[in-house]
Amino acid sequence: MTSQPLVTGERAELLETLALHRGFLRHTLNGLSDEQAALRPTASELCLGGLIKHVAATERQWLRFARGDTAAVALPDTEEKAEAAHRERAREFTMLPGETVTGVLASYDDVAAETARIVTDVPSLDTTYPLPEAPWFAPGARWSVRRVLLHVIAETSQHAGHADILRETIDGQKTMG
Repeated sequence: MTSQPLVTGERAELLETLALHRGFLRHTLNGLSDEQAALRPTASELCLGGLIKHVAATERQWLRFARGDTAAVALPDTEEKAEAAHRERAREFTMLPGETVTGVLASYDDVAAETARIVTDVPSLDTTYPLPEAPWFAPGARWSVRRVLLHVIAETSQHAGHADILRETIDGQKTMG
């Protein structure tokens, strides 16, 4: 068995904070069936399993960027690619036939493990990469690995709140309160 290097300081704090918010998000699926995890109990298109799939995909995408793959967050350069990206994004938010709570959580665990490896191995949290041209980024903006991790934490936390509302709507259970 290979042991993980000890992570301390800021890196440990970032990973611990992300783990805390992942825990809130994961908790919303406790005790639910696959069918319940696929329910859309509010006016939105969101379901619990889909939220976790989305958060995992988003984390995976941003951590690719944090390793220097700036294309990971680039906008599609053709209408055809934009439509394909839109369809794929919509699939993230749903539980597809054959998907299970167990499988969705296992995939999220894989993403979490990869994130921990990247955070442990990256030479510096100060390393920056250029963001793509997009209306929501300032022209010429760059994000550090640290900023990417903060963004992933914020995204996870925000969706954990959404998930809490969905869970309470399904069966009255409250995750965070």
